[in-house]
Amino acid sequence: MTPAEEAAALTTKSHEASTKARETLETVVIRFAGDSGDGMQLAGTQFTIETALAGNDLSTLPDFPAEIRAPAGTLAGVSGFQLHFSSHEIFTPGDTCDVLVAMNPAALKVNVDDLKPNGMLLVDREQFNDQNLRKAEYAVNPLQDDSLARYRVFEIDITKLTTNALTGSGLSNKAALRCKNFFALGLTSWLFHRPIEPTLQWIGAKFGKTPALADANARVLKAGYNFGETTELFHTAYEVPAARITPGKYRNVTGNSATALGLVAAAQRAGRPLFLGSYPITPASDILHELSTYKQFGVYTFQAEDEIAAIGAALGAAFGGAIGITTTSGPGMNLKAETMGLAVMVELPIIVTDIQRGGPSTGLPTKTEQADLLMAMYGRHGECPLPILASATPADCFATAFEAVRIAVKYMTPVILLSDGYIANGAEPWCIPRADELPAIPVVFRTDPTDYHPYVRNPATLARPWVIPGTPGLEHRIGGLEREDVTGNVSYAPVNHEHMVRVRARKIAGIAAEIPPTTVGGAPEGDLLILGWGSTYGSIATAVRELTASGLKVGHAHLRYLNPLPPDLGDVLRRYRRVLVPEMNLGQLVKLVRAEYLVDAHGLNKIQGRPFKVSEVVSKARTILGGQS
Repeated sequence: MTPAEEAAALTTKSHEASTKARETLETVVIRFAGDSGDGMQLAGTQFTIETALAGNDLSTLPDFPAEIRAPAGTLAGVSGFQLHFSSHEIFTPGDTCDVLVAMNPAALKVNVDDLKPNGMLLVDREQFNDQNLRKAEYAVNPLQDDSLARYRVFEIDITKLTTNALTGSGLSNKAALRCKNFFALGLTSWLFHRPIEPTLQWIGAKFGKTPALADANARVLKAGYNFGETTELFHTAYEVPAARITPGKYRNVTGNSATALGLVAAAQRAGRPLFLGSYPITPASDILHELSTYKQFGVYTFQAEDEIAAIGAALGAAFGGAIGITTTSGPGMNLKAETMGLAVMVELPIIVTDIQRGGPSTGLPTKTEQADLLMAMYGRHGECPLPILASATPADCFATAFEAVRIAVKYMTPVILLSDGYIANGAEPWCIPRADELPAIPVVFRTDPTDYHPYVRNPATLARPWVIPGTPGLEHRIGGLEREDVTGNVSYAPVNHEHMVRVRARKIAGIAAEIPPTTVGGAPEGDLLILGWGSTYGSIATAVRELTASGLKVGHAHLRYLNPLPPDLGDVLRRYRRVLVPEMNLGQLVKLVRAEYLVDAHGLNKIQGRPFKVSEVVSKARTILGGQS
């Protein structure tokens, strides 16, 4: 057996037995970056699982290339995964990195500017060859000039060490090289005292049908881990103690997974089957994939031929008495608009989930944006108001999806649920609620034919009755032409049309009566309120902590309910001299706030396919508080 094989076969040494120094850190931000075929998403995901089991609070930011099969080694093909883990509560994946793992020159060029001065840079030295340098548009090898002088650079022969560890495995060279991500994972797991046993178990389960691959990935993982212990490159390992969190049972969850679970839980509490009509689209497709695994809970998934068919099927399911769901992103919202209008006209409960991405058109399909708010508000012809809710974090997607179903059923209306690529693909610990503690969602179908008309309304909610087709004596028609009040017959009467438009608008406006009081973090009144919605939550919350710690009177209000707006929001806005609204768009909520409350709100706008950094929010807030606009 060669020395490399012996090293790979060693039982992983524990940090308790390590002879190297160990330094305790409060928080670390690490980013894995490489070609789209280098397995960086897998390495980052497994590192996240190890970190969650280690008890740290965490937040992740996967970054996918926008092009399918971009040429290997090019800037367009770089894939990244960033993880922020800490011994205390955190809200963002971090502004800059403490550690960057760059598997090739392109990954270095795309990501190095986000590495902190004196940060750790781990590179696969063998990949910095002439061909890859040209693809990454480097004129000079950055490992051989002074361009990386401000970082702690560790040049590691990851490719060579991986193939050495697999000598005699019988794998082809191409198959062996696909294991490089596990070497990087093993090394960083050693570096930050992550337990690799969960990853070894995952490898066994994932590749159980191909024992050669399972053995190869496990050997390379151990080789990377043991390299950290035995090499002279590293004199110190690091430990981030477990965070103190609220007691409970936790799981690591992405925003899309939490959305799917929230929808299933709501359907269960409503006692109705759940039907999803969906057409695959990035970054919403994972909800379809997740829901398709819950057939045992009365979940039916339908992959439609297009976006129009998907929402049409969801509306048909709602007509039949199911919880109708459709999921999409911005381009799909354009196509679903007419059927959303039909759902408003016939007053049936469906949930339209929009996982926002960069636009317009195909735009930036794998990057995040918040530019669909005004489309959700007004993107249908005629007077066609809908309730709009927005999730704030990956874990919050569960509660927001649950609430969307409750509102849809109670008020007999379609509801738009907004998320975005950042929180949909990002992950954080989620405290799993007890199923019996979730509120019931009452569903009452009209069965009494006495004096029945399809538009007789509940005086409290203005909701019309929900009737399952085929109920004796309750036969009725639905369609896209204006309905006569009470009877539901087609009507072209001008006064009736205005009456029905106003009734539907009052129904949506009435939801405001049950919106909870607006929670304000930081200073309850003072110089500046930072108002946000959706995935800006983490950056704003962290920025407000920093600003208030320096003695500034800054508050934070975050909106889950965007239509109707909370009834107390005007009073909250008036408690501050200035208002700042950070958004990943050109200023959409700020327009609504100015129009509704006549407040001279300032916008902080970013449209780069990336979430806000905390430093960007802090800088803008300090500028405003310094008297500049």
